[in-house]
Amino acid sequence: MARAYSDDLRRKILEAHENGEGSLRELAERFHVSVAWAKSISAFLSRTGKKEKPPAGPRGRKSRITTEAIEYLRLRIKAQPDRTLAELQEDLRTDRNIEIGITQLWTVLRRIGLRLKKSHSMLPSRTASASKRSASSGGRKPGTSIRRKSSSSTKAVLRRK
Repeated sequence: MARAYSDDLRRKILEAHENGEGSLRELAERFHVSVAWAKSISAFLSRTGKKEKPPAGPRGRKSRITTEAIEYLRLRIKAQPDRTLAELQEDLRTDRNIEIGITQLWTVLRRIGLRLKKSHSMLPSRTASASKRSASSGGRKPGTSIRRKSSSSTKAVLRRK
């Protein structure tokens, strides 16, 4: 994976440009960087007055689920453990004015340590499954050979003259 150019290189290019040692195109060629990058750091310098690269911020979208919303979900589930994801989603929408998808809600619940407890409402089927793991497929056991004490077609045949 490519790494970012160092602040030292940024400073060298920008100081050389300030000292009139060449155009950005010439300096980019001299320092083996792209012209677009040289223009980009020059624009950043004129915009902010800083030669160092800006600090990286958090990536991605900010979550709508706050710590208060997580605590609210914990209390709702503790009060009524059999609530469905759709009901919890509706609770968040009506009580907290938070729009969230079912998948994201499930991710939040897993992150805080809550899990789906399945309760089977129907009895298991009484018919045995069609294939059992221990059943044989009718084939031979591995490692055994059908041919026993048989002659091979590659043996030399004695012919009478």
